[in-house]
Amino acid sequence: MNIEQARFNMVEQQIRTWDVLDQDILNLLSKVKREEFVPQTYRTLAFVDMEIPLGHNQLMMQPKLEARIVQELSIKKTDKILEIGTGSGYLTALLAHQGHHVHSVDIVPDFKTRAEAKLKAHGFANASLEVGDAARGWSRHGPYDVIVLTGSIPILPEVFLHDLKPGGRMFAIVGDAPAMQAQLVTCMAEGAYNTVTLFETSIQPLINAQQPERFVF
Repeated sequence: MNIEQARFNMVEQQIRTWDVLDQDILNLLSKVKREEFVPQTYRTLAFVDMEIPLGHNQLMMQPKLEARIVQELSIKKTDKILEIGTGSGYLTALLAHQGHHVHSVDIVPDFKTRAEAKLKAHGFANASLEVGDAARGWSRHGPYDVIVLTGSIPILPEVFLHDLKPGGRMFAIVGDAPAMQAQLVTCMAEGAYNTVTLFETSIQPLINAQQPERFVF
């Protein structure tokens, strides 16, 4: 397989066509090698438009979704970022490349260990990985300029809003399968938020995500 041709095809056929048009983001996808973060068993599928198994019943997001997330967040070099769900560490690397520092938390210790090794091998010194259950917030390093939830949630816990700095942005996929909405929440001022629905999609739920009260007959 011609790796660079496959990467080019991914960018041109999947990512551009999904409204990722920021040239800096497209260039980023050539700098941070996705195949290096995919489990060895599935490396030949690194550029395919699919979710890739990571083990522990978890999946790596599609390339176009990862790219769209980074584009929508408009990350600055001064941004302190919280990532809920480290997974493969690839999105962590994209965020770290764009921002000042990433605090990434995963409930699966194996993901932290593997992602940490890959990030270190590729020279990312501005990402701190932790093991923990952050589905209902991770305020210890906050407030943050950027928060990213890599699993879906039925409802958005208010703690995440409170952990955003004024001007801060949060990406979350909210709802129940199959009807979920990708949302960009911006903190306009303390206690004031603007939410924009970006697109519809469906991804795995975040482990231990807060559940709404369900009506029972």
